[in-house]
Amino acid sequence: METLIKNISKHVKLSPEEISVFKGFWTEKTLEKGELLLRNGEICRYDNYIISGALKAFCINPENGNEEILFLAIDDWWATDIHSFSRQKVSIYNIQAIEKTHLLQISHQSFQKLLQEIPSLEKYFRIILEGYLGTLEKRVVFNHMHKAEQKYLDFLETYPDIVSKIPQYLIASYLGISAEFISRIRKKNKYS
Repeated sequence: METLIKNISKHVKLSPEEISVFKGFWTEKTLEKGELLLRNGEICRYDNYIISGALKAFCINPENGNEEILFLAIDDWWATDIHSFSRQKVSIYNIQAIEKTHLLQISHQSFQKLLQEIPSLEKYFRIILEGYLGTLEKRVVFNHMHKAEQKYLDFLETYPDIVSKIPQYLIASYLGISAEFISRIRKKNKYS
């Protein structure tokens, strides 16, 4: 809980009373490696903050059966199907633990109540969503305008912490390149 409060305090100042109220809205959940947090076709009932661990969100490509990675998430990140959660409609993808993962969760109903009780959190969640949207926009541009090596090098620079936690084949899938190509780039540039 303290890591989430610290994350929030970077953007919004909460009073001790608000922190006390805030803590009452969250529950803890642990996922084992391989366990699904959300399954395609289910409604995303919870917003999820990762205390520790790693998750991947993915769809299965119906043409070849391969996983298409939508996002990767590690400690101190959020992992939710935003559309499914906010609209309470079925999800089109899966979210799965890459390793044992500890989460804080808040239900949709509790989230709405939380925002009513602590209005300053609207600003925090707006900032989080703006960051997420910016990341998606950058990804679209990079996927269309940059070659595989540049996409990988930018990923390394932007997310140095993720590279040590996420297997190379998942990073390759996320970037839309092959794991073998990443191996060649790493060898060429002497990345470990």
